[in-house]
Amino acid sequence: MELYIKVMKALSDPTRAKMLKILQVKELCVCELRSLLGFAQPTISRHLKVLEDAGLVESYKEKMWVHYRLAADTGNVYAMTALANLHGWFADNPEIKSLHENIPAMSRDDVVHQESAPDCTQPDKQVKTYFYPINKLTKDK
Repeated sequence: MELYIKVMKALSDPTRAKMLKILQVKELCVCELRSLLGFAQPTISRHLKVLEDAGLVESYKEKMWVHYRLAADTGNVYAMTALANLHGWFADNPEIKSLHENIPAMSRDDVVHQESAPDCTQPDKQVKTYFYPINKLTKDK
């Protein structure tokens, strides 16, 4: 029962469902997923860890890059059943269609180049910066 619950919890998050649909098309690294989804790297990594623990994705390291893909066979019948049915999920969802259109053009070299020269006009969806005057953060005694 524990395996079943792990898979269902992993599938219950919309971001993780999007990641599965993306990885159905092409194996990608964290930076490529970050570029597609617009979330911070730690957020992407956390979601991938949940998917990997549930047996839905697997990773392998190539030089300095860790690639993620749908799991081939983890021995978890619930994960394998979910992945076998993945092709029909969200077929009419416009966001998924848009993501799928952008995946073939995805190039790690372009993503790395973009990240090395960040565009400050495109803030990360998950990161908010708050500015406080320093005297408001310290107590005056």
